[in-house]
Amino acid sequence: MNIPVYPETSVALKGKKGLIVGIANDQSIAWGCAKAFRALGAELAVTYLNEKAKKHVEPLAKALEAPIFMPLDVMAEGETEKVFERVGKEWGQLDFLLHSIAFSPKDALHGRVVDVDRAGFQKTMDVSCWSFMRMAHLAEPLMKNGGTMFTMTYYGSQMVVKNYNVMGVAKAALEAAVRYIAAELGPKGIRVHAISPGPLATRAASGIPEFDELMDKAQSQAPTRSLVSIDDVGKATAFLALDGAKLITGSVLYIDGGYHIID
Repeated sequence: MNIPVYPETSVALKGKKGLIVGIANDQSIAWGCAKAFRALGAELAVTYLNEKAKKHVEPLAKALEAPIFMPLDVMAEGETEKVFERVGKEWGQLDFLLHSIAFSPKDALHGRVVDVDRAGFQKTMDVSCWSFMRMAHLAEPLMKNGGTMFTMTYYGSQMVVKNYNVMGVAKAALEAAVRYIAAELGPKGIRVHAISPGPLATRAASGIPEFDELMDKAQSQAPTRSLVSIDDVGKATAFLALDGAKLITGSVLYIDGGYHIID
């Protein structure tokens, strides 16, 4: 697991400290992003969902030389706060935050939006949207010199994508949250972005029915005729953490080979 070194830019994020939430394994979008941040010189804190996930994430955290490695289940009382408390105690600052988690109970995700029960809807929104809002709240006082917050979204927030269902509703709420938080924190030099990759074969995507067909369609119709990789997403995301991107905020960045512009 070699972390790439970009010649001439390898220290572009040197001295910057970032929190990565959402690495499940080496296919995760969050892993692609973490590798790119690290390659640019950033120091990273990494979280894992639970003990079961730990064995998959720990070797990746070691490859990143992460000094902070902690459990974080956003549905577990107090765990989110503990992570930010430790970051504050050990680092005293945070320069960027990557939120790359989403969840919907199977019954809610696989059914029609109109049939979703309250409990399924609330859990979908809690994990997929509110957790980002909460992390932004906790990260704000640590971003004393400005910073960047990232979350992951998908085209199904804007258009009806077959089988995306209630997750599309949650991602639409998440994108609205990005805009409002960007407006609120912008005066402090904090930028907020929603990253919208094209379909990727991640563990999270495996829960969406007929996902292979979705990927085939994306590859055949995207202007670039190619699927994105976690490394493509990582490099583009890391760019937005650089000082050169300090006036870009509040938007949805599509990394999908242009698929979102095609009817």
